[in-house]
Amino acid sequence: MSITLKINGESRQVEADADTPLLWVIRDELNLTGTKFGCGVASCGACTVHLNGKPQRSCVFPIGAVGDSEVTTIEVVDTPQAKAVQSAWQELDVVQCGYCQSGQIMSAIGLLSENAKPTDEDIDTFMQGNACRCATYHRIRAAIHRASDILEA
Repeated sequence: MSITLKINGESRQVEADADTPLLWVIRDELNLTGTKFGCGVASCGACTVHLNGKPQRSCVFPIGAVGDSEVTTIEVVDTPQAKAVQSAWQELDVVQCGYCQSGQIMSAIGLLSENAKPTDEDIDTFMQGNACRCATYHRIRAAIHRASDILEA
């Protein structure tokens, strides 16, 4: 089945079954490998992309359900929130092994897009479901606060 996607600002046509998870189309058909496979059941968040600007787990989201929605991957995310998050991540040296980081960053951008000044509780609630095997949660939370400060400046 031929499906047209709006992804990273471009219209792309792919051949896939409508029930194919978006993640596999992004990685295998479009070679956008910044989005990671983690658990395959939407529990770890490594596969997080933005669908119309909102975080979405791509490992369980069927490509047939994308429709006219805009898909954005870590490769091109370029909003003020994204720049602040990326800057804070580097400044606070958040990354350890790095495997979950693209999903963490996409979720953090989503959080700051909805809530520019999140509390610890807001962060914990919104980031729930983004797992980090290295347990850098305290650095992730600190980086989100730092990104919020960058946006406020």
